[in-house]
Amino acid sequence: MAKNITKRGDDYSQWYIDVVLQGELADYAPVKGCMVIKPNGYAVWENIQRNLDRMFKETGHVNAYFPVFIPESFLKKEAEHVEGFAPECAVVTHAGGKPLEEPLVIRPTSETIIWSMYRNWISSYRDLPLLINQWANVCRWEMRTRLFLRTTEFLWQEGHTAHATHEEAEEEAFKMVHVYKRFAEEYLAMPVIAGRKTDSEKFAGALHTYCIEAMMQDGKALQAGTSHHLGQNFAKAFDVQFQDANKQLQYVYATSWGVSTRLIGGMVMTHSDDNGLVIPPKLAPLPVVFVPIWRSDEEMTRVLGRARELTRDWDPLFYKIDDRDQYKPGFKFAEWEVRGVPIRIEIGPRDCDNSQVVAVRRDTGAKIPLPMDGLYEKVRALLDEIQTNMFDTAKRRMDDRTYICDSYSDYKNAVGVGGFFRVHWCGGAACEALMSEETKSTIRCIPFDAEEEDGVCMICGKPSRRRVVASQSY
Repeated sequence: MAKNITKRGDDYSQWYIDVVLQGELADYAPVKGCMVIKPNGYAVWENIQRNLDRMFKETGHVNAYFPVFIPESFLKKEAEHVEGFAPECAVVTHAGGKPLEEPLVIRPTSETIIWSMYRNWISSYRDLPLLINQWANVCRWEMRTRLFLRTTEFLWQEGHTAHATHEEAEEEAFKMVHVYKRFAEEYLAMPVIAGRKTDSEKFAGALHTYCIEAMMQDGKALQAGTSHHLGQNFAKAFDVQFQDANKQLQYVYATSWGVSTRLIGGMVMTHSDDNGLVIPPKLAPLPVVFVPIWRSDEEMTRVLGRARELTRDWDPLFYKIDDRDQYKPGFKFAEWEVRGVPIRIEIGPRDCDNSQVVAVRRDTGAKIPLPMDGLYEKVRALLDEIQTNMFDTAKRRMDDRTYICDSYSDYKNAVGVGGFFRVHWCGGAACEALMSEETKSTIRCIPFDAEEEDGVCMICGKPSRRRVVASQSY
């Protein structure tokens, strides 16, 4: 199966598509720009959803659901917001065989319709904070699409919260981007840099935007999650006010934050190899697969019996015994490898004689003999080791390809090769725009961990107080 996968060194973009297709994560839909998420890919999304949902609820958030159709007039109420999303909107003008009295926009994001409802739900400081998340699909009419990374329709979650003060909203936006950072690193095994977007890169209608940025194997950045402090813009647009403790009317402060199925694309490009998918154990649809090996009916009965005996008390969602007799072991090895199963356990007649199995790690390919006694505990420990190793490997790669750069000439020569560049920037939009035009790169974020450091903008030479992270990106 790996023979159908282009090597990363030959064509990274085609390699990515091949891995997604051969790993049966997704397929192209008959609708231009859309994808079908196949069971293996959707199972990864379910694991992302389940773990993130728990983290949201641990921080006091609850789930709701809002309509996919948004009256066109709602978007027009917040000028900056509609300007930012207008080119990407799909609009319904007819339904039931008749023109609609008002066109309906298919949800590109839900701030407007949610805040139209918050107006009915919020009247007093006692109603705040309001901490709501929804799991949904959205539609953005993208010109250039790529499976998981950028599609016309995609799945995501979007949190929308309401607060009494600017400070409370700021705390919420900051807290949620760090929830995303923790999830990315603990579950996706994907190291990220957390920071603030520049004004030109922030969400349309936001005071400011926080983000996490990950480095893919080709050195390009992937924006993996965002959290926005929206100030009072949407509250004023939809007249959402509350009576404070002093009986004075105040406009509510808002946040929104979200991640999407783009995370699956990030997972692929962070960990996978020329043989197919490599999935972190904490998100793997199938953590362990047994591949029994036999040459005769007698051997088949023996090794299958022993495999079933070993797994008698295991969670059925944790493992699978591949007992298909129409395929040879080599075919099965390749199939489970390309699908990214973290551990493959080989068991044959000789293994039964020796009371052991051979565990094959997907991340390193290492073959590890394991005694059958206490096998479950040893497999669990090995999965934890794999999860840690995948993060450490990705972190070393990001550290090794993060550079300090002070010369714009050096930056222009190096950025196309890939990597994160910590550079001084004056904060001016003109320098940011020039860099984007000349290098096809952007300032990914102003890192939270950036210490004050006197320097000069690498583009214009004006003073700078800290370094930002710049890179080409997806």
